[in-house]
Amino acid sequence: MDTDPPERRKASRSRRYGDGFVEAALFFAAITSILVMVLIFYFLTYESFLAFREVGPLDMLFGEKWHPAGDIFGMMPIIVGSVLITLIALFINILVGVPLAIYLSELAGPWSRELLKPAIELLAGVPSIVYGFLGVLVLVVYLERSFEMLTGRSILAGSILLGIMFIPALTTICEDALRAVPKEFKEGSFALGATHWQTVRRVTLPAASSGIIAAVILNVGRIIGETMAALLVVGNVARLPTPFFDPFDRGAIFTSVIAGEMGEVAHGSIHYHALFAVGFVLLVIVTVLNVSADLVRAAIQKKFGGY
Repeated sequence: MDTDPPERRKASRSRRYGDGFVEAALFFAAITSILVMVLIFYFLTYESFLAFREVGPLDMLFGEKWHPAGDIFGMMPIIVGSVLITLIALFINILVGVPLAIYLSELAGPWSRELLKPAIELLAGVPSIVYGFLGVLVLVVYLERSFEMLTGRSILAGSILLGIMFIPALTTICEDALRAVPKEFKEGSFALGATHWQTVRRVTLPAASSGIIAAVILNVGRIIGETMAALLVVGNVARLPTPFFDPFDRGAIFTSVIAGEMGEVAHGSIHYHALFAVGFVLLVIVTVLNVSADLVRAAIQKKFGGY
């Protein structure tokens, strides 16, 4: 026999209904996000299929010329430009971001941390178009004068700008990974007579390696997917650099080609579908990078017990 007063039963039913509503809302949000991703893949696949069929998958992916006026759509110049910019930008990114994260998490005093941490977070919130304007006004002009270039808009300019842009994102994630390492690990190292730097190098960094590597891989996706800043400084000329690895030559990346040409293309033309093919390849690359980051992090955590 139910001895609870009516008010308590009513409150219990209200809580159950509230919990059920929240659960249903969260489930709907999760299903919606998956559905949106599936629809994006379907839409890009559908719109790019005609280009792959007309040009041929191999000719489109490995063709050495991108010349829309002549209906020539080879993505190799775009792929090479994207790879060069991503590698150089990632090198700058890691060279500054990881040591900065180590300093903030392990070495910085309270005053230094209170000053640097908000400044880094503020830089992470600056719109990319602002970085692009600064790149045009400062970086491009500096490269023109320093290296006597015809134009400072180049692969090097895009690499430096994107490398600097995503330092805050890499630093924040790496710092979180380093701070997640249990204090017992460090205290045990100190108890065995290790110095602070030996503890950081041999205990903290290996324990946080899964988070650091995942942050680096995710930053590759951010760099290769940036649009406005890259569009303003890389030159947006889809041609192979001469020589092949010359960072001083102008170039183009996936996003700059799409943003620079989509506004003038005729709807339904082969050029229109070729741009969707560029977007499809970019989406596949970013998806592979995101999945790889999760797999690498899980593997390192399983092997080393990373955090």
